[in-house]
Amino acid sequence: MFHAKLQSMENVEIAERLSEVADLLEIQEANPFRVRAYRNAVRTIEGLTRSLAEMVEEGEDLTELSGIGEDISGYITEMVETGEFQLLRDLHDEVPPTVADLLDLEGIGPKKAKKLWEELDIETVDDLEDALDGGRVVELEGFGQKTAEKLRQAIEDFREHRERFRLGDADRWVEPLLEYMGEAPGVEELDVAGSYRRRKETVGDIDLLVACDDAGPVMEHFTSYDLVERVIEAGETRGSVVLRPGLQVDLRILPGESYGAALQYFTGSLEHNVKLRKRALDDGLRVSEYGVFEIPEGVDPDEMEPGEGERVAGETEEGVYEALGLVWMPPELREDRGEIEAAGEDELPDLVELSDIRGDLQMHSTWSDGKNTIETMARACQERGYEYMAITDHSRRVSVAGGLDEDELEEQWKEIDGFEGDLDIEILRSLEVDILKDGSLDLDDEHLEKLDLVLVSVHSYMDLDGAEQTERIVTAVSHPAVHVLAHPTGRRINERQPYDLDVEAVLEAAREHDVAVELNANPERLDLSDRHVFRARELGVPVVISTDAHSTDNLRYMEYGVAQARRGWLEPDDVLNTRSLSELKKWLDRE
Repeated sequence: MFHAKLQSMENVEIAERLSEVADLLEIQEANPFRVRAYRNAVRTIEGLTRSLAEMVEEGEDLTELSGIGEDISGYITEMVETGEFQLLRDLHDEVPPTVADLLDLEGIGPKKAKKLWEELDIETVDDLEDALDGGRVVELEGFGQKTAEKLRQAIEDFREHRERFRLGDADRWVEPLLEYMGEAPGVEELDVAGSYRRRKETVGDIDLLVACDDAGPVMEHFTSYDLVERVIEAGETRGSVVLRPGLQVDLRILPGESYGAALQYFTGSLEHNVKLRKRALDDGLRVSEYGVFEIPEGVDPDEMEPGEGERVAGETEEGVYEALGLVWMPPELREDRGEIEAAGEDELPDLVELSDIRGDLQMHSTWSDGKNTIETMARACQERGYEYMAITDHSRRVSVAGGLDEDELEEQWKEIDGFEGDLDIEILRSLEVDILKDGSLDLDDEHLEKLDLVLVSVHSYMDLDGAEQTERIVTAVSHPAVHVLAHPTGRRINERQPYDLDVEAVLEAAREHDVAVELNANPERLDLSDRHVFRARELGVPVVISTDAHSTDNLRYMEYGVAQARRGWLEPDDVLNTRSLSELKKWLDRE
């Protein structure tokens, strides 16, 4: 399981091993402060731009990194220098590593996972399914029939998504791979295509493209990557490997004259490419990964050999689209939602960009469940060039997150007021107000009116039937003080399905009451989905792209939210937090 290769350890693998330690310790009901130390270390590592292996090699003191103490520093050094992690091995002797997989099932926390393992000898998801079929789970104290039914659904969801990686998780493996492949001899161009390039919220595998003259050394370099678990294929120009987390990477090596055609071919969705090929055939052209070619008279295009016919384009993507009478379109749009027709009329949307964002309107501080103080969050936002930010700690009903009551909220306001003059950024008074079961809000009207920004969301009773859940949320957004509905469907990608909810009815209510909907940029949420974002745009409902940051590092999630917004065709004017501070305040005041 472990690979003892000096300096082969990437940050992502170190973070995953430390995260597994935290999971296993939590199952053992270890000291929560010890568990939290590992979680904090993982967050720090995930936010690093430098290689820990390089830092160890250069003798740097890792304890100077936030959240890295002496013990964890030693473990990182051990992993980098030996490829081993003895603590994790010892924990595997005490708790089977597959038990941690149970934590990926909605409804199972550390205590339930431990109970299932110790009392029913359940070590895997398959074991749990067998126990459910045998009726053993319902007999276990603290479970019962309703819990068993939910676990069946959770297992189904787990199996549906287990082969797909969340975009943020894929990034952690792809980015070091790209850096490594960029060092291969003779590489002229290098890109990732497929759903990854379209920034789809989950990816099944990675399509890697390289342009070069000599494929042999590039293929050898590819298959020699330290994090390759298994080589599936290593041909002259095609290769396929599986990285350690199970992520498959397919490599295509091409000559420069075909690179643009291949990039287009392997980027577009199936539906996009089918429509594009049909358009080409109507013009007497054939499109493939090798280029755009004229179809010789009397030749069946389906029987054409690669490269047959006069080459029209292929070196660049722009040339491929131009040959078909289209302007180049951003990868995020290539899903066959009207982008080809719009490109033909040169009417593609002017998509929002990260640089358009003027502020972040959901984040948490140490006042509730955030890691950093308000001042630290504010300075981090200021460094990003934001004009404004909103501190949206939880309201009191979310007690597990240390929610604030009215008195604590007023104390927080005093702290915010104390920063005036010291910071070059506007800190908006806000709160993530819990939507109660009946649709009422977890804060009295007097304090709601004193907030600059009222953001509301659901954190309980997520299993209500569709009609009741919809009525609950519609009631909440109908309150005259509400400005933004946060993470509207409650989904957590690959972990929790959305609520049973009529999203159309909620969007209609938001439009009627001048309420914006949030696109939560956390890559574990990306809520709203791209299709719901597209519909919000059609209805004219403003969208807020917020990170829901619980630490300064989480502020980087904004790029995921912007990518999702682009997939939903949003332009800067469709996004509330692209507005200047004065424009935002006018909107908040309903002017």
